[in-house]
Amino acid sequence: MPTVAKGDAMRGLAVFISDIRNCKSKEAEQKRINKELANIRSKFKGDKTLDGYSKKKYVCKLLFIFLLGHDIDFGHMEAVNLLSSNKYTEKQIGYLFISVLVNTESELIRLIIQAIKNDLFTRNPVHICLALQCIANIGSKEMAEALAPEIPKLIVSGETLDAVKQSACLCLLRLFRTSPETVPSGEWTQRVGHLLNDQHLGVVTSATSLIHTLAQKTPEDFRQCVQLAISRLSRIVTSSYTDLQDYTYYFVPAPWLSVKLLRLLQVYPPPEDPAMRGRLNECLETILNKAQEPPKSKKVQHSNAKNAVLFEAINLIIHHDTEPTLLVRACNQLGQFLQHRETNLRYLALESMCLLASSEFSHEAVKKHMDTVITALKTERDVSVRQRAVDLLYGMCDKSNAEEIVAEMLSYLETADYSIREEMVLKVAILAEKYPVDYTWYVDTILNLIRIAGDYVSDEVWYRVIQIVINRDDVQGYAAKVVFEALQAPACHENMVKVGGYILGEFGNLIAGDQRSSPMVQFQLLHSKYHLCSAPTRGLLLSTYIKFINLFPEIKGQLQDVLRNNNNLQNADAELQQRAIEYLQLSTVASQDVLATVLEEMPPFPERESSILAKLKKKKPNVSDIEVKEGKKSSNPPTLNNSAANTPEATPASAPVPVMAAAPAPAPVQSASDDLLGLSAGPAAAVPVTNNFAAPAAPAGGGGLLVDVFDTPPAQNNVSTALAPQAEDNFFNMAGETAPSGDASATELDGRFAIKNNGVLFENELLQIGVKAEYKGNLGRLGLFYGNKTSYPFQFFTPTVSCPGELASALNVQTKPLDVNTVEGGAQVQQIINVECIADFLDAPILSIKFSYSGSMQQINLMLPVMLNKFFEPVEMDATTFFNRWKQLNSPGQEEQKIFKATYPINQDNSRTKLLGFGFGLLDGVDPNPDNFVGAGIIKAQSSQVGCLLRLEPNMQAQMYRLTLRTSSNSVTTRLADLLLKLF
Repeated sequence: MPTVAKGDAMRGLAVFISDIRNCKSKEAEQKRINKELANIRSKFKGDKTLDGYSKKKYVCKLLFIFLLGHDIDFGHMEAVNLLSSNKYTEKQIGYLFISVLVNTESELIRLIIQAIKNDLFTRNPVHICLALQCIANIGSKEMAEALAPEIPKLIVSGETLDAVKQSACLCLLRLFRTSPETVPSGEWTQRVGHLLNDQHLGVVTSATSLIHTLAQKTPEDFRQCVQLAISRLSRIVTSSYTDLQDYTYYFVPAPWLSVKLLRLLQVYPPPEDPAMRGRLNECLETILNKAQEPPKSKKVQHSNAKNAVLFEAINLIIHHDTEPTLLVRACNQLGQFLQHRETNLRYLALESMCLLASSEFSHEAVKKHMDTVITALKTERDVSVRQRAVDLLYGMCDKSNAEEIVAEMLSYLETADYSIREEMVLKVAILAEKYPVDYTWYVDTILNLIRIAGDYVSDEVWYRVIQIVINRDDVQGYAAKVVFEALQAPACHENMVKVGGYILGEFGNLIAGDQRSSPMVQFQLLHSKYHLCSAPTRGLLLSTYIKFINLFPEIKGQLQDVLRNNNNLQNADAELQQRAIEYLQLSTVASQDVLATVLEEMPPFPERESSILAKLKKKKPNVSDIEVKEGKKSSNPPTLNNSAANTPEATPASAPVPVMAAAPAPAPVQSASDDLLGLSAGPAAAVPVTNNFAAPAAPAGGGGLLVDVFDTPPAQNNVSTALAPQAEDNFFNMAGETAPSGDASATELDGRFAIKNNGVLFENELLQIGVKAEYKGNLGRLGLFYGNKTSYPFQFFTPTVSCPGELASALNVQTKPLDVNTVEGGAQVQQIINVECIADFLDAPILSIKFSYSGSMQQINLMLPVMLNKFFEPVEMDATTFFNRWKQLNSPGQEEQKIFKATYPINQDNSRTKLLGFGFGLLDGVDPNPDNFVGAGIIKAQSSQVGCLLRLEPNMQAQMYRLTLRTSSNSVTTRLADLLLKLF
């Protein structure tokens, strides 16, 4: 780059910057900027003979003012005029101004394109490089269409200097990434490959980046580059670090070029030419050998560069998957990293070994490291490394080690991080089905899975165990016995109740001969769970009762009493009411022969694709590739699907429910790509019911006592439903983890309920309190559910809600009193609370509950999860409107900026879901960095509306965030910032 002459220094610019820095207030700064803008405007308008130096100085001042956050609406023409200058500094400033301030829709864009063309056709390499950098920075479609045909000429021309070739390659790469259709194909694509043989390694590095990207779209056009890439790679890996002095990084010759060449080779299959293949294998062996050599430096940069080449070479070996020796050597090399002190190396080793586990050549070698991986799963401090360990155990599992791996995963599941529990449940279920020791072991494993992690067991898992039992006569009696024993546990998950109700309804007669599991005992055991279950589960249990009337006529009277109970016949849930009425009439009118025909045993299920595996593929495609590739293994063991029993998988569209004789045909099977659990933001689709059993559904809100009392789910519920299964969001008890007993503080509630409306608010050994809320505008409605977990009544049960201090004037709370003051044992009562936001507030209403239990008075004080963001309404706006409003909110106290360490691993999808759940409307395409989040919303209150703008900038490498929040209310800014900090 040309040196700047001493006379080119702009003293006026230096003085202006000094004046700005010395301003004591924002008003003084604004006044100084306005004065300077007026002076510059007068110079541009009044003096038509300004020299290049003056134009450069004033354009620099405008650029500096823009960088301070002020709008610049003039000076663009003067910047364009600087492009025609022959002085480097003036042309440089002109290109800088254009790159930063000129909009792609500007009327001056044609003049700019013409000026750039003039510079591209000059013989001055500095001017050409400036033009290429400007093209890459702006990268508009119009500019790409006009200039893209000229850039390849610079790349392949023999007269072009090396520095210009580098810039031209990177410029064309940028245009291809933004507008691939504008980059022409032609003869130059055949000639650009020869740049891999260029003597200048900088040109080779730039050309490799360009060729790699182009080859991913049209690999045939660049197939001749494979030989050149192998040749260049061979020269690099066999050279000493002293041979490439300018491109040696901490004793590693040209590491970044080596990585790029290895990635380019991964676009193509192994070379067919034996000589080329042998030469490539020699390169890969050399890289593996160098990894075993003692380090030439203790600097971390040396090991990073060396390992970068090594891991990319291993990726190429895995991609080719044809050389058993190299695959085993790569596995052994990765095994050495499993106990390395550097966390990143352990993570990368586990990730690469997951891919090696899918190869028939290296699968056995990977299995040798099973004990090390299990130890990592138990002792590793980093959750992301533990998750990779789970992936590797899943990938290396086969018939020989399935029982041990499943046992270890179940053991770890009890203490596993919330972020990986759902995925682990799916993998344990798949492995238990794919490599069963026997069917009783499979049933025991799934029931144990429900016991340990019931909240994370999706419907597909318990559907599947039902199908196995129904399709296998030899396991039905055993299943009925173990599920009966499981239901006797004091704390029994609702999914276990579903499985128990289903199996006992079908096969309870197989264990009825034992007095300990007589028909009455079975009925009483199931009915003791009835009042604590959600409505869909109650419907399933009612279907079990009608099955019992057919199986056990001796207890018909007791079962009819339950169906005749007013709580069922007059239930607010139409489905439960209809089932109770129809089952009661069926049991009264129909003869025993008719009942036996209508309620006959469930027929075997037809074979279908595994919905559990489809769900895992949808959740984590890169890990489920292991399952796809396992078809290559010659020793692939039989699964439950391909066994003699022919026991297929069900999908929610065909839930495992007993088909009545006159039942309609099952619904069509969902494809593997369907959203099986309704993880999208929309409400979950209803499950078609083909018989007298309830359509299985996940319990709302995750609480066993919670019942949906609202006619339609609130809008926010959709977001909460989407959040519940996500990884890190389970830290907020999304799946129904109970709140601690005793007083709950507002701080605890912020983290748990800031982005969800449903859940268990409080639970101890006596009482469970659930909440289900919906909000619209400045109004809200909360349904509180008080469940008595004991067998004794709560007397004088009195809940009251109060608003302490200034909250009473900011929040209007109306509480509907309870109809009863006694809550019977095992019963649940509901209370509705209406909330109106009058003005912005900080505190939360206090819920105070008093009742008498066994003659002793109890009192519980809680803070209701009514927070300011609950009255949020998302706002949509374009980029111009957003930035205009952002600049308007610049008064002291209106902005709050926090830079903080991420509490949970940064994940773009989870961050987006949290912000949507918080209430913001996310504005895509506003921030130039696609990884950043920009949001807008309005807090609705009766007295005022508070506009809120947000910018969240994640730093993946440092695992940190920068949160910037601007609102029209100082107190709101601070409050929302505090709430948001707890989410990330």
